[in-house]
Amino acid sequence: MRFTKMQGLGNDYIYVDALEQEVPSPALLSRGISDRHFGIGGDGLILLLPATRPDADFRMRIFNADGSEAKMCGNGIRCLARYIYTRGLLQRPELHIETLAGVRTVWLTLEGGKVTGARVDMGEPVLEPQRIPMAASGPEFVRQPLPFEIQGNRLEVLATAVSMGNPHCVLEVEDTAKAPVETWGPAIEHHPAFPERVNVEFVQVLESGHLKVRVWERGSGETLACGTGACASLVAAHRWGKTGRRAQVSLPGGSLEIEWGPDGHVYMTGPAVEVFEGDFDPWQFLPAES
Repeated sequence: MRFTKMQGLGNDYIYVDALEQEVPSPALLSRGISDRHFGIGGDGLILLLPATRPDADFRMRIFNADGSEAKMCGNGIRCLARYIYTRGLLQRPELHIETLAGVRTVWLTLEGGKVTGARVDMGEPVLEPQRIPMAASGPEFVRQPLPFEIQGNRLEVLATAVSMGNPHCVLEVEDTAKAPVETWGPAIEHHPAFPERVNVEFVQVLESGHLKVRVWERGSGETLACGTGACASLVAAHRWGKTGRRAQVSLPGGSLEIEWGPDGHVYMTGPAVEVFEGDFDPWQFLPAES
C-alpha cells in the first residue's frame, strides 16, 4: 500500500490515497502504522476518499494514533489539500473537502507554482455545552470551575469548552513550559463531563495578538501542533477578554495565524509539508481475522 508522510508544524500524519486502493480496518491500521518504533510513525492516519456530497471535491477520514476517529484536523486538511493539488487530482487553489465536521474550504498558497501553505475556513465555533458535547448546563461553559482527580487528589481549574469540529477544553496558564500537560492532559481528556473525550489546550497569553499553546490531543497525547486546538484557543482567549479576534498562535512545532472573522467563521493559515513517500504491507499491522 502506497503512503505519503506529511506534516503541518510537526503534527504528522500518514496519508493514504483510498480513491483506488482499499484500506482494510483503518482504525486498527492506524494504531499499527502510527507507532514510532514498530510502524511508520505519526499522530495518525488520514484517508483521501471520494466525496459523498455534491458540494465537496473529496472526503477525508482521520484516525488518531489509538485508532479513534476524529471529526476534523486543521493541520491534516492543509496537507491533504496540498496532496490533492500536487498529485494533479484537482489543480485549482480552492478546494472543498468533506469531513465529519462538515465541508471545509481550503485556499492553497502558491509560490512559483509550488504549494507553501494553506488557509482553511474552519467553520463556526460551538460554545453550547450540549453540542460540544459536554455534560453542563447553560448557554456556554466559559471560565467555569471544572473539578477532576489525579491519583486520588482532587484538583479544580477554570475551563472553557469549545468545539471546532473536535471538542476542546481550554485552560489559561502562566507559563506553558511549566504546564502539567502530561498529568492534567489525560485526566481531563477522560473527564466524565466529556462523553466523547476532549482535547486539552494550555494557553499562555503573551500579548493581545499572540498566544503560546501546548495541546494534549485525545487519542494521541501531546502533539507538536493542533489546528483545531489553535482555533479553540483564540476563541477562548477572546471570550476571556484577553485578545482580539485575530492572533498568532505559537505551538511547539511552529506558528499559525488564526482569525475569528466577522462572518463568525474561524480561519487558520499555516504551512503544509511533504516529508517522504513509501509503501508498506498493511497485513503486518493487522490481526489475522481482519
